[in-house]
Amino acid sequence: MKTKLENVLPMEIEKRSFEIITEELGDRTFPAEEEPIVKRVIHTTADFDYADNLVFSHDAVAAAKAAIEKGACIVTDTQMARSGINKKVLAEFGGEVYCFMSDPDVAEAAKANHTTRATASMEKAAFLGKPLIFAIGNAPTALVALYDMIQEGKLRPELIIGVPVGFVNVVASKEMILETDIPAIIARGRKGGSNVAAAICNAILYQMDPARGGQNSK
Repeated sequence: MKTKLENVLPMEIEKRSFEIITEELGDRTFPAEEEPIVKRVIHTTADFDYADNLVFSHDAVAAAKAAIEKGACIVTDTQMARSGINKKVLAEFGGEVYCFMSDPDVAEAAKANHTTRATASMEKAAFLGKPLIFAIGNAPTALVALYDMIQEGKLRPELIIGVPVGFVNVVASKEMILETDIPAIIARGRKGGSNVAAAICNAILYQMDPARGGQNSK
């Protein structure tokens, strides 16, 4: 049987994609602020497991919006995540996106302290002196470093997006963040990635963007 193609205009593809996601979710419902995030992650990955895997703790979305409104910056653990985040919308609130993974001083610190660059980059971020949202999509060691600094009173993030993908310490590092009282959005289990981290950031930003009418799911 010949496959039937939908006749969709290029500018309507995203809208149609979200319509399909809504249809396939069926009777599933989510809190109003969380629904656009779940749907955008599914849109990014074509993986409906995220409808169950994404966990939102301590009024995470409200905390994220409040932080962005006061000029919070976003720190990522990959250049891919940094590239994918909508910097224009964030800049409207005075925020920037940082990734220190390629910085020479981070490489030197990691070598000297026998840690990963992800750990060293989180430690560098702690000295920014700004309200921070961390979007971690690759390195569980980044989450472990954040957890340690939180426990030691060295860092108080506004939000942690913890969605590293992989096998070694991935699940445990995510659960560690959920044990803290820091607002967090976590993809439980092994799934995640830099694209997921960026999608979550954008889903929050688009809810705050007047140009989109405060909507992310259409």
